[in-house]
Formats: sequence, C-alpha cells, structure tokens
Amino acid sequence: MTSREDDKLLKLKQQQSKEAINFAMQAKWSEAVELNSQLIQLFPGDVDSYNRLGRAYLELGQYARAREAYGKALKLDPYNAIAARNMRRLNDISDAEQAEVDTEKVVPQHFIEEIGKAGVVNLYDLAPKQARASVVAGDHVILKIEGHDLVVYSTRGVYVGKVEPRYAQRLMRLMLGGNQYTASVVKSSAEAVTVMIRETYQHPSQAGKLSFPPKGMEEFKPYTGEQKLEDEEEEEESGYTITNGDEIEELEDLSSDIDDIGIDDE
Repeated sequence: MTSREDDKLLKLKQQQSKEAINFAMQAKWSEAVELNSQLIQLFPGDVDSYNRLGRAYLELGQYARAREAYGKALKLDPYNAIAARNMRRLNDISDAEQAEVDTEKVVPQHFIEEIGKAGVVNLYDLAPKQARASVVAGDHVILKIEGHDLVVYSTRGVYVGKVEPRYAQRLMRLMLGGNQYTASVVKSSAEAVTVMIRETYQHPSQAGKLSFPPKGMEEFKPYTGEQKLEDEEEEEESGYTITNGDEIEELEDLSSDIDDIGIDDE
C-alpha cells in the first residue's frame, strides 16, 4: 500500500471516528453501533472503535454485546482503562435487565464554567452499585426535591443518590423560587458519584442570587415562599468545585469515560 493510500485511509478513519462521536453526543446509539462496526471492519485493531461500540450497546441495553465489544478491546489492549472499567460495570448488570434507551444528548458545553451558575457536587446515600451500574460519566440525570432532600435520578428513573444537605438547601430554595437546573454525571464509580449542576433559568424573583457563590460571598437569605424549607445552620465554606475554562482537572474521570464515545479522538 502506498503512502498516499495510507493517508486516505487515515483521513477516512478520522472522519468516520468524528461522525461516530457525533452520533454518541446526540444519543443516536443505533447509528453509533452501525458506524463503529463499519470502522472495526476497516480497522480491526482500533481499540477506540471497540470502546465506542461497547458504550453504544450499553446505552441500548444490549449488555452481552457490550461485554463482547469491551472484551475485544481488552484483547487488543489488556491495560485499557476504559474497557476494564466498563467490564466491571457490566458485571454488575444482569443480562435480564431491560433498559430504556437514553435519548438525551450529551452536551460538552454543560461542563464549561459560567461563574456562579455551575458547580460540581458529590452525592451521598448512594444506591447499591448494581442499581447504578448503567449510570456513566456524561449521562444526564434528574434533580427532584423530596422533602428536605435534593435527590438525583437517572433519566430511566433509577435512584442514584442525594446532594449533600449543606449544598442542597441553597439549590432547593432557588428551585422553589422558580429557578431551573440541569445536571450531568462527572464521575461514576463503585465508591462515588459526582455530578455537575448548572442553572439554566433564573426566575426574576431570584435575581442577583448566585447558585454557586464564590468563597467569601454573603450567603443567601432563606426562601420564604409557600413551600418553606427548614432553616439550616450557617454553611461552611463552599464545597463546590467550579470548573474554569480549560481547567477541568476535576473532570479527569469524565474525560476518560467520555473516551468511550471518542470525544478525545483526533
């Protein structure tokens, strides 16, 4: 094969890999399966294509095929962290489980800072790891106020965990005041789940109130609407991590997990 032919193949691989990533970003998992399968036929030694294929099958609930794809990735690269991590996750999922297909788009912009409007928080009181095994970095999750707790569910309605009370109280006051938020998983492991919460709409009554005030800023006054929350003690220093432009070290696990869908591919 000539160098010109090699260059054409490399260009084709790059173009199709980007297209496969776009399918995943739009949650078009069936299209992602088809295109990554085509890439594997052309480039049978491409570990990234196998990882993306495994992620697509996982999202479609086809766990046996996901295991097969990740297994082939591990044969090609026994130390591949993405494949190994997802194989462990799949070992916690029963093949008999029926998963609804997640059609929510993964939006990278969700992980870019807008001062005062986005923060990274840890969850506590986590669901058993088997129950949240299909929740992976990059997934959208749902925030719900339940009593005095801000609870996180997957888009399939699976309970994931709760936002720590000292952080949840502020967000619940603002939500009850009319603010709206989205949330996405930053890190998901057997031991911990971290999510980024972003303000998407600020109600006029909450004008001037930051969802994630930097250190040293005055705390919010309690929300006094019809749905009152108990006054909490004065909060300690903010435990939020505010991502800042290219400084996304707190999202390191996200970047490795999103390799599953090839975002870091050239």
